[in-house]
Amino acid sequence: MVNIGITYKDSGVDVEAGNESVRRIKRHVQSTFNKSVLTGLGTFGALYDLGEIVKNYKNPVLVQSIDGVGTKLMIANAMGMHTTIGIDMVAHSCNDILCQGAKPITFLDYIATEKVRPEHIEDILKGIAEGCREAGMPVIGGEIAEMPGVYVSGEYDLVGSVTGVVEKDKIIIGDKIKKGDILIGIASSGLHTNGYSLARKVLFTHKGYTVKTHIDELGMTLGEALLKPHRNYSKIIHSLMDGSKIEIKGIAHITGGGFIDNIPRILPDNCTAVIKKGSWEILPIFKIIQREGNVPDEDMFRTLNMGIGLVIVVSGKDVESAIIHLNKNGFKSWEIGVIEEGEKGAKII
Repeated sequence: MVNIGITYKDSGVDVEAGNESVRRIKRHVQSTFNKSVLTGLGTFGALYDLGEIVKNYKNPVLVQSIDGVGTKLMIANAMGMHTTIGIDMVAHSCNDILCQGAKPITFLDYIATEKVRPEHIEDILKGIAEGCREAGMPVIGGEIAEMPGVYVSGEYDLVGSVTGVVEKDKIIIGDKIKKGDILIGIASSGLHTNGYSLARKVLFTHKGYTVKTHIDELGMTLGEALLKPHRNYSKIIHSLMDGSKIEIKGIAHITGGGFIDNIPRILPDNCTAVIKKGSWEILPIFKIIQREGNVPDEDMFRTLNMGIGLVIVVSGKDVESAIIHLNKNGFKSWEIGVIEEGEKGAKII
């Protein structure tokens, strides 16, 4: 019998490409570190010193979330642009734990691909690092997995896990929301990280456009519009809570499920959120998707954020000062609805 000498590289896994990727991303990851990070890249586990948290919190509670960026990855692939997709993942994760009032403290990433290309991995980590610097938290670890046979050529997946902290008596769960409270909507930058299956179906499959199609109404190509990074609302909302006497009773991140499925997640059983259509600016990208696909309103508001990335609930007396603070700091906001008595849910009028 002839010894054919099959190597691990022959099976499709290039260890050296993985090592080169780690070398390339090292400086990007280290740019996010703070004094609480006790380990560098390459350890089996990441160490994070909780000393500052113990000093600054009486009863700290950890809040954790894990998520990906969905089929927005397909737009990044079609554009050949991977430096913003990491920003999306970090922002999405931070916004999710923000809904309980948490501040982000650490981040982990997972990249899985059919073939590791070091320059591709570096582009992804550039975005992750940028997002983490904006959020003020370190990337303390991650994983790069090369899995030929699981992913087809050119495909990859991206997942992030965030850990945050909140004072126990300041956890936001929506239990104080009551009739007469007001919903404030804060502007999104576009689709964020949800609704891309609908957008691709309408714009690419149905209409035959490509990511390079320039749309005058957008003032850019479809690819550029669809790749606009997810906004991170963490710092502005904490500045609103910490720097004023405004009580935020509930926070809803408008992701998959749109208004109809996300807002009820923060409501008590006897409350209905009544959203007034037309009370905020709907971005052109949403108007184009609805018009070109003749998409019903119900699908639009249950799939897409429609120009509102985050909804907060406050009492009537706090509405004006909250909106002034948000607008002044570059987060365009509107009074978009009210809480009424009724079955738990959300409706558009």
